[in-house]
Amino acid sequence: MPTLRWLTRDEDVRAAERVPYRLLEEEPELGAGDRDAGNMLIQGDNLEALKSLLPYYAGAVKCIYIDPPYNTGSAFEHYDDNLEHSQWLAMMWPRLELLRELLAEDGSIWVSIDDREGHYLKVIMDEVFGRGNFVDTVIWEKSDSPRNSARRFSSDHDYILVYCNNEHWVPRRLPRTGEKNAIYKNPDDDPNGPWLPGDPYANKPYSKGQYEIVGPTGRTFRPPPGRFWRVSEESLRDLDADGRIWWGPEVACPDRVVRFQS
Repeated sequence: MPTLRWLTRDEDVRAAERVPYRLLEEEPELGAGDRDAGNMLIQGDNLEALKSLLPYYAGAVKCIYIDPPYNTGSAFEHYDDNLEHSQWLAMMWPRLELLRELLAEDGSIWVSIDDREGHYLKVIMDEVFGRGNFVDTVIWEKSDSPRNSARRFSSDHDYILVYCNNEHWVPRRLPRTGEKNAIYKNPDDDPNGPWLPGDPYANKPYSKGQYEIVGPTGRTFRPPPGRFWRVSEESLRDLDADGRIWWGPEVACPDRVVRFQS
């Protein structure tokens, strides 16, 4: 796997080991809510704070979200956001290592970043968390209108890099609403339940999407010129065997060929 080299890397990859364990001291007068709930607001250096949490929460945190400095050159009161590139990497590496130690086996970590350091962050997170544990790059809209003062391009989005702790991790999905379920129907009493018809054609060229398929009446079908089937012939036959291909009410054409179950 490719690795990223910078001036102080050899020292930085061992930095987390040298961080001392600090004792967390409660300030009761600053507390609020249920003190037994386990929530904490920690004031201090975040590297030392992460190390101090290990004895209590190592391997127990299911979701981590961090919003590190983007290294944009902007001035902030509590941290320097104008670090030399290798200094930024030196700052990030030990914190990512400690966060990995805190992450539960079924946990995930979400890191906000923009494209100034995002590509370098991806490489070191591949190394710290394992490239196979990369889930996705989530794009989130940070502006809903262009900046007329932009000299080149007016960027309207930033990124969130998502990593999990093992290949079996899946996100917890939100419960479906009645409004969402209302678009699924079951006009033919499909035993699999309500379904939504879908276009059988791919929007882009697909290497396995050019073939003939024979319908129940013996009629042969091919995609229109310039179009492709959205799935391979093998996958389409599997879908048909599973009852998820609808050939139309009169078995005349394969419009709305794929059933999407609710």
